[in-house]
Amino acid sequence: MMVRNYIKPAFVFLACLLSTTISYAQTKQPIAQAQWLIGNWKNQSAKTLDIESWKKLNDSTYQGRSYSLAGTDTVSSEHIRIEQHAGKLYYIPTVKNQNDGKAVTFTLTSSTGKQLVFENPEHDFPQKITYTQINKDSFVAEISGNRKGKFKAIPFPMKRVR
Repeated sequence: MMVRNYIKPAFVFLACLLSTTISYAQTKQPIAQAQWLIGNWKNQSAKTLDIESWKKLNDSTYQGRSYSLAGTDTVSSEHIRIEQHAGKLYYIPTVKNQNDGKAVTFTLTSSTGKQLVFENPEHDFPQKITYTQINKDSFVAEISGNRKGKFKAIPFPMKRVR
């Protein structure tokens, strides 16, 4: 009879522990590291208006679009996916008029709560794409690598569109 009195509380404890473990595991999915990108972003410079937008497609894919306007002309345009496969995160841009219209895959090589670094050392340029969150309403995207034998880095500061 005494054993029976302990069984129910033990099951409740185990159920709570399992629920907490599952919840913790779900929040630790690699794709969750990029959640702060979700939304619409822009930067107005002297020459261009840069726009980037991100949305969550599902639990393993974020979809982005980035383009630059010079006046009413689109000077660059790309479709981007951040995908999680087998516990790894990938940044996959498809840039209009580049790479024969094929996507290029960059692998997450380092991350913190505020920075994501994706790399593809085999790509011509860039070899590295870095997203650094400044605060909840701004980030800097940077493409970098060797171009014609010289290191080059191009930052793209972005502010959240309200």
